[in-house]
Amino acid sequence: MPVPVPEGAVPKTERSERSPRKNAMATKIDKKIVDYAVKNEGKSKPSEPDNGRPKAEVIQMHERLERPEMLVGSTYKIKTPLSEHALYVTINDVILNQGTEHEQRRPFEIFINSKNMEHFQWIVALTRIVSAVFRKGGDVTFLVEELQAVFDPRGGYFKKGGKYMPSLVAEIGDAIENHMRSIGLLDTPELDEHHRQLIEDKRSELEARVAMSADPGTSGFPEAATLCVKCSTKAVVQLDGCMTCLNCGDSKCG
Repeated sequence: MPVPVPEGAVPKTERSERSPRKNAMATKIDKKIVDYAVKNEGKSKPSEPDNGRPKAEVIQMHERLERPEMLVGSTYKIKTPLSEHALYVTINDVILNQGTEHEQRRPFEIFINSKNMEHFQWIVALTRIVSAVFRKGGDVTFLVEELQAVFDPRGGYFKKGGKYMPSLVAEIGDAIENHMRSIGLLDTPELDEHHRQLIEDKRSELEARVAMSADPGTSGFPEAATLCVKCSTKAVVQLDGCMTCLNCGDSKCG
């Protein structure tokens, strides 16, 4: 026989259904949510196809890389009018990932030797700092611009070929730049066909004009040529009323 339920009362079964679940766990978040991720339980990442080749570990340049027993390198001679003795800049390279598609050659250390002991202290300091930057890894090409921006308060000089060097440090930077270009760290700027043809035409015109009186000198450019602000070479002459560089093609007239 059913038990009568007082008016307004809720049956026990219905009250239990409306009551909160005791098994639910609530977590209070006191900090600001900055990120979230969806957790996939029981689902594994698809396996990568195995081509039967072992995965190659690509070695990057870093300061913990041990020096090999033998390094390949190049030596550059610097002869300036500032000293009767030449400087010899030796840059040794380490070959990373040799024999693989990731093979690359990176500068590892630098040495500078000379009979002139006048600059001994700062040369030793410079070689240690530059070598440390080489071994640190990353982009080391910024060294070229930094060294070439050093000016000697006593004035610079023109090296063989007519290029102006503002200081001895700048010429060391020029040697490092040439080395980086030879190993592929820096791209060698090349003139397009139009600029090459323009330079050849200007050279031919100038040679025909001064063939009987002017001496081109050791640099291959006229002695009256002035310094080019773009390539730092003493090769700017006036042709057709316009200052034109016979080395890089730079012209005030475009």
